[in-house]
Amino acid sequence: QVQLVDSGGGLVQAGGSLRLSCAASRRTFSRYSRGWFRQAPGKEREFVAAISWSGGSTYYADSVKGRFTISRDNAKNTVYLQMNSLKPEDTGVYYCAAGYQATTQSGGYDYWGQGTQVTVSS
Repeated sequence: QVQLVDSGGGLVQAGGSLRLSCAASRRTFSRYSRGWFRQAPGKEREFVAAISWSGGSTYYADSVKGRFTISRDNAKNTVYLQMNSLKPEDTGVYYCAAGYQATTQSGGYDYWGQGTQVTVSS
């Protein structure tokens, strides 16, 4: 069975930083594109960031550009999301995903983590 495990969420004040991690259980995930999505209460799941399998291409939602950075360490089968200058509107459950292509659409991903809660207080 394949598994993605999200971690690193927590409670921070506005302006603070967090780094999320998502570890994959199989080495084959090193050749999958990876993405991060988030879902706030009462809202649909939205795209945050994505990275190609090689790490050569990255994509960001307009709302997080300049503040968030996605990266990956294929040797560790792990993807990261560094979140700086956090805002209350960044609050939500963050989900790691893996798929064959980097895409902004949740339907383009085949595997998902269970999510990690990020709460940003004002």
